[in-house]
Amino acid sequence: MNKINPLPILDGIKPSYLVLPHDKQFYGKSLLHFLCIYFPFVHEQAWKKRLNSGMVVNQQGEPINENTPFQAGASIFYYREISREDEPRIPFDERILSVDNDLIVVDKPHFLPVIPSGRFLRETLLTRLRLCPDLQHLNVADITPIHRLDKDTAGVILLSHNPKTRAIYQQLFQEKNIRKIYHALAPTRLDLAYPLLVRSRLVRGDEFFLTKTVDGEPNSETEIRLLENRGKISLYELKPITGKKHQLRVHMMSLGMPLLNDMLYPIVQPVGTEDFEKPLKLLAKRIELIDPISGSLKVFESEQAL
Repeated sequence: MNKINPLPILDGIKPSYLVLPHDKQFYGKSLLHFLCIYFPFVHEQAWKKRLNSGMVVNQQGEPINENTPFQAGASIFYYREISREDEPRIPFDERILSVDNDLIVVDKPHFLPVIPSGRFLRETLLTRLRLCPDLQHLNVADITPIHRLDKDTAGVILLSHNPKTRAIYQQLFQEKNIRKIYHALAPTRLDLAYPLLVRSRLVRGDEFFLTKTVDGEPNSETEIRLLENRGKISLYELKPITGKKHQLRVHMMSLGMPLLNDMLYPIVQPVGTEDFEKPLKLLAKRIELIDPISGSLKVFESEQAL
């Protein structure tokens, strides 16, 4: 169930909320005590400052402070905080390809996360779009991505700004009624018969942010074509038939053709060591769909190239 958020969007950042758990260890304690345990990476003095700032409120929109008692089942609303020094600007810009009554179609650059998460708050596609002058005629609080695109991957992504039709478009992806085409640069293999169909069983990796292949009934499928032999590295067209996390990256790696500049496969590189001169060579080049409302064919293509 969605919560009605009593705080406004601030500098493109939508407030977060937390429902306080029914946990007896916190009964009779202060909210400050709970927050210090629940978020151990935030210092107590930082929580005191935030709680006393008037920017943390209850479901009625009333400010709460460091002396507010813990109340199981209650909701609190607050803004995530990441210093600008800890979140440098990602020096690439998104391009809006299309806006209609329901969708915003964006050509996303490499390195830019779609939604706020972890160490990214302001430098995300969603936050940037909420601040975009060309979209201020919309209710920017309603802008929501309707499918996934990794921060390392560039290209076409669809977002909904109309809550009334959002589920209709989400269903297209859930029922695989969307045609997605990617371009990728990877080591050349001329010994394979293209088009090549890769099918495997993918599950969560040993690290939560990874995906790995295991034995068993396949749950992922990708069609691979060789578009252009460029010597040691070639340009490939990848068509995911299913939509598992990191599917294209893992399938290409399984063929001994890991994508160029991949920070995760086959070897995980340390967080924060990204080189803006070496983006992952994976591009969501085109999305095709039959619009469920108009019935017309819509094709959106990235203006970027690898």
